Amino acid sequence: MNLHALRIFIKVAELNSVTKAADALSISQPAVTVQIRNLENETGLKLIETQGRGIKLTKEGTFLVGHAESLFDMEKDIENKLQQLKNGEIQALRIASTYLPANFLLPVWLAKFKMNYPSVNVNLYSGNSNQVLENLLHYKSDIAFVVNEECNNPEIHLDHLMDIDYWFIVPQGHKYDGQEVSLTDLMMEPFLLREEGSSTREILFSLCKIHRVPNLNIGLQYHGLNESIRSVVAGYGTMLAPEIAVRDYLKRGEIGKVFVKGIEVRRPVYICSRKRDKELALNLKRFIDYVKSSAKVESSLSDKSI
Repeated sequence: MNLHALRIFIKVAELNSVTKAADALSISQPAVTVQIRNLENETGLKLIETQGRGIKLTKEGTFLVGHAESLFDMEKDIENKLQQLKNGEIQALRIASTYLPANFLLPVWLAKFKMNYPSVNVNLYSGNSNQVLENLLHYKSDIAFVVNEECNNPEIHLDHLMDIDYWFIVPQGHKYDGQEVSLTDLMMEPFLLREEGSSTREILFSLCKIHRVPNLNIGLQYHGLNESIRSVVAGYGTMLAPEIAVRDYLKRGEIGKVFVKGIEVRRPVYICSRKRDKELALNLKRFIDYVKSSAKVESSLSDKSI
C-alpha cells in the first residue's frame, strides 16, 4: 500500500476537506485528489464521498483511517525509542489508567518502584476506559490499567491483576450503620451517585433491576469519588464505594458500613497490553512483575479489612 497516499488520506479525513488538506500539506488540490483516487484503485474500495462543500468517509474509509492511524502511531513510537537509544537514555514507562487504579493503587506502586529504579522516567495518564484503551492502541502508553473492562477488542490482551470489593457506606451513627438490611430498604435512603457513564452508577442501577427494586432515591450527583465520600463523612447520603478508597475512613470511625442481604460487589482490575507487542521492554517487565507482587499484598489487606 502506498504510504504517501495513505498519509494524505488521513489528513483529508481529519479536516473533512480535500482543499483544507491540500493547504495543510502545501500541495495542490488536484494532487491530493489523484492520491486519493490511486488509493481507492489500489484497495478496490470507495473511501470518501462528497458532502456539501466537504467530504465524508465511507464505512470502508472509516475502517482504513482507524488502522492507518495506529500504523503511523507505531512508526512514531519506534522513532522515539530509537532516538532514546541513540541518546543513551533509559526508556520511559508510559502508563494509562482509569480513575480507581490511578488514584488508589498506582501512586504507591510507582513511588516504591522509583525508589528501586530512580533513573527510569515514568508518565501516568488517567481517563475513562475508552480514553485509556485508545491511548494504548495509539501507542501513547505502553500498558493500561482498567477496572471491570469487558473488552472485545482483538488487539488488546487482558491480564487479571486483582479484585476490588465495593461497600455500601453511610454516615457514622446512621440507623443502618453495621446493620444487615434489604436492598429495597437501603435504596430508600438518599443516594450519592456518580456521573452518567460511571461504572459504579451502572452497578447500582443493575442491582436495582436484577433485584426488582423500583426506585433509587437520588440525593446528590457528583463527578468524582472523593467528593461523594466527603459528603458521607459530613453526615449526608448513602453510596457504593470501592473498599480501598474508604477503608481508612471506616477504621477511624468517620463512616459506617452497611451489609446488604444477598449482595456482594466485587470487580476485577486488569493490566492491558497490545497483542501485537511480541516482547516488552525490560523496565516494563520489571514494573509489571512488581505490580503483580504488590497486588497480592493489597488483596491480602482487603481480605483482612473490617
